Amino acid sequence: MQVRDGMNRITVTVGPQHTLREAARRMTAHNVGAAVVIDPEQPGPGIITERDLLRSNGAGQDIDVELVSDHLSGQLSYAAVDWSLERAAEEMVRGGFRHVVVLDGSEVVGILSMRDIVRCWTTQGASCEVT
Repeated sequence: MQVRDGMNRITVTVGPQHTLREAARRMTAHNVGAAVVIDPEQPGPGIITERDLLRSNGAGQDIDVELVSDHLSGQLSYAAVDWSLERAAEEMVRGGFRHVVVLDGSEVVGILSMRDIVRCWTTQGASCEVT
């Protein structure tokens, strides 16, 4: 199976100047654990996850004041739609993250989570050995 088979089309986007509360509100409204961050000033998209929101809240920061731009990961990795799920999983484990933004060429087309990969593997079975 390929990334395109398991990914979710992007349903939530936020800008870097949105507050964390706005990101959380949008993610909650669509029942997703991550949002793609679109910043025309950056070379590629970013991602904000429920874990980023939790860390901010746990540190006592005000989610009505904190901006998405201040909570983005500096180690973002992208997956291509034609990658195997095994390759995406390996990249996620190596980088220590649970979501990747999916690109088709230079176009942002989806998000793939560890949960998506497990769902695919438990319904369809892994397509090859993980190295």
